[in-house]
Amino acid sequence: MLRNITLSADDQLIARARARADAGNTSLNVEFRKWLEGFAAETNVAAVDRFRGVMAQFAQVDAGRMFTRDEMNER
Repeated sequence: MLRNITLSADDQLIARARARADAGNTSLNVEFRKWLEGFAAETNVAAVDRFRGVMAQFAQVDAGRMFTRDEMNER
């Protein structure tokens, strides 16, 4: 059973999305369903990959020295 939902978006954004869907011989409904399926199926693996990407950005940070576990846990 398909259920209806209501979304709000900027008029220009909707127009651009419709034009893109039309160019691909599809509809916003079809494209949104595809996106929703992917979003709902996202696993922890994807979240871990995003986390690793963020942490890789911090790999270049030079704190000057290695900190002990106690120093890192101080509040």
